[in-house]
Amino acid sequence: MAIIEVVKRDRVEIWTLNHPPVNAISMDVLTRLGELLDGAQTNDEVRAIVITGAGYTFAAGADVAGFMKMGGQLPDFLRLGTQIFTRVEQFAKPIVAAVNGVAFGGGNELAMATDIRIASSRARFGQPEVNLGIIPGWGGTFRMAQLIGRSHAANLILTGEPIEAADAYRLGLVEQVVEPDLLLDYAVNKADRLASLPPLALAAIKRLLTQAQPPGASERETTELLSLMTTQDAMEGVLAFMQKRRPRFKGK
Repeated sequence: MAIIEVVKRDRVEIWTLNHPPVNAISMDVLTRLGELLDGAQTNDEVRAIVITGAGYTFAAGADVAGFMKMGGQLPDFLRLGTQIFTRVEQFAKPIVAAVNGVAFGGGNELAMATDIRIASSRARFGQPEVNLGIIPGWGGTFRMAQLIGRSHAANLILTGEPIEAADAYRLGLVEQVVEPDLLLDYAVNKADRLASLPPLALAAIKRLLTQAQPPGASERETTELLSLMTTQDAMEGVLAFMQKRRPRFKGK
């Protein structure tokens, strides 16, 4: 079973995250995304991409239990996520996210790195990292502020509270909400329309759009997250999450 399933429809490639039970973003998922980006970059027959998730989840964030066991490999994992999501954002060909279900943490950050987000009516979005004593590490702090404004972004990231698809549309986090059975076809149709447009012009537009990103934002975010990962609060947050209890943070 492929960790990301790939299907081609004319000039559109569909990448389906398939990492049960909740499509958590692991080192293997990130590595495979990088390989697929490499392949699509040099394949002239692929003019647009759709990213979605298998089952009822788009991606429920990073593998929390897994990354707490990484030890010295954790910084490499976090930096790889930053690198891959930056590549998604800056990729010359348009990428559409078909958000079929829960998109939390790294899942929401992956969706925000794409060009156009279309959501199922049953999708939910959120950056719940604060509940673990940490922060988003793959662009959540600055991409969300760019997409929906600082005030709305602060509310969602500081509280860690999720929002429904309708609220995500109202805030501008997604461009369209459709019924679940229509989602993939709608997203592929959007990608197919993009695939019919001039590739050089699309690439130029994407370059100009991504230049608005604050200089050094991703590096600062990674530095802050790595610092927080060594705190007692982060250890307590993750332990409480795994034990399904309320965390007791002490500011240490």
